Amino acid sequence: MRPEEILLPTSAGLYCGLGGFHIDPTRPVDKAVITHGHSDHARPGHGNVLATPETLDLMRLRYGDNFAGSVQAARYGESLSIGGATVTFHPAGHVLGSAQVAVEHDGLRIVASGDYKDVADPTCAPFELVPCDVFITEATFGLPVFRHGDPDGEIAKLLRSAALFPERAHLVGAYSLGKAQRVIALIRKAGYAQPIYLHGALETITRYYQDRGIALGALRLARDADKAELAGAIVLCPPSALNDLWSRRFPDPVTAFASGWMRVRARARQRGIALPLVISDHADWDGLTATIAATGAAEVWVTHGQEDALVHFSVTHGLAARPLALVGYGDEDETDDTMAGGATP
Repeated sequence: MRPEEILLPTSAGLYCGLGGFHIDPTRPVDKAVITHGHSDHARPGHGNVLATPETLDLMRLRYGDNFAGSVQAARYGESLSIGGATVTFHPAGHVLGSAQVAVEHDGLRIVASGDYKDVADPTCAPFELVPCDVFITEATFGLPVFRHGDPDGEIAKLLRSAALFPERAHLVGAYSLGKAQRVIALIRKAGYAQPIYLHGALETITRYYQDRGIALGALRLARDADKAELAGAIVLCPPSALNDLWSRRFPDPVTAFASGWMRVRARARQRGIALPLVISDHADWDGLTATIAATGAAEVWVTHGQEDALVHFSVTHGLAARPLALVGYGDEDETDDTMAGGATP
């Protein structure tokens, strides 16, 4: 059996004809299997959605109770028979509830990674290596220049700056799902015990993380604090808010942005970021290439990102490889920072 008889790239996303479902479809379909809750992967309007319980919860928070015709939850390691295919979810280590989707038929296993990272993160289940015949990998940071380094070291930079400028607020741009909560957890790990302030757009998802038992310490809404109270504070906000009118309420703010893209200093300069923090929820070049090799896959499909470099790496290491050129995916854009119905800053 050829892999394309199990999963086939289409204009709506990866399609499994055996089960009649799409993985992370880019437009409404009858049956959708969703890897995680970011808006470029988890869209509303499908007839039926299969995802982890956390991803379903996050979709409800973002889109409302009627985001799909019906839903079904699948826990990590649980195998489901859908038509002629067996589907199993495995932790992807990207954000809370994120999953790789293994699709099997007639002894052939294909793993669609969704987005993933292979480094420790206290806010989600760790990445699980799944041996397979075909590995479908993301390539968001699929160039050798992207080596993310030590996130604890990046947080140390933030805390040093906060100590050096106690009269200034530090505004940290962080995507609302996954990145913001991870940054808070890393700040707590470094021993910072003071309250951390949130932009209103981050409140709902961050509270959900806390409800799931993830310890994030004392959190306050920035809108409830006066300007004097915010001197010396660390404040998390959507990246789009860093240069918004909202930011003017803070005393002489230092702007920071937590993202793998901050490895490219020109991006930081273009956005006026004073303190770039290289912290990513995606695998870097070393993580991507190590994972490809460790899966044991003889064939690699590369999607949404720097596809050509990873295809070249795979081919030069004796693997069959192809770019999928799927349209509609990317790094979590700033639409992820607006909750359904809006949020008060």
